[in-house]
Amino acid sequence: MYRVDVDKQHAIIDLVLDGLIRPDEMSKFVEELKAATLGLAGRSIKIKADMRTFRPSAPQVAEALRDVQQFGINHGVQRVAEMVESQLAVLQLNRVARESGTDKILRRFTDDSSARRWLIYGEEESLSV
Repeated sequence: MYRVDVDKQHAIIDLVLDGLIRPDEMSKFVEELKAATLGLAGRSIKIKADMRTFRPSAPQVAEALRDVQQFGINHGVQRVAEMVESQLAVLQLNRVARESGTDKILRRFTDDSSARRWLIYGEEESLSV
């Protein structure tokens, strides 16, 4: 299961990947995420990815995730905040982030509020709030 929501005021795409994602479901997710990204074109786009219940997936799912991350970087994504709990998922997501270049704009968080603060305010403000 997945969910994609957009906070237009702050240019944040809030997404959730839950459980084991099948390749056909990943294709639908990628299309929604691309549309959300294009809908915020011209802005400094941020992504809050809740992957706490995401389970490591088939290679084609990881490839699709890498490709959509590259798409995001090419279309204005400036920051990515990820929340992940599974160590196996962390390993897969680290590899995907390195391959896509997202590792340079990615931070991991344990809770939604810290992730959102960093996305909105950046380093200095998120540390002092």
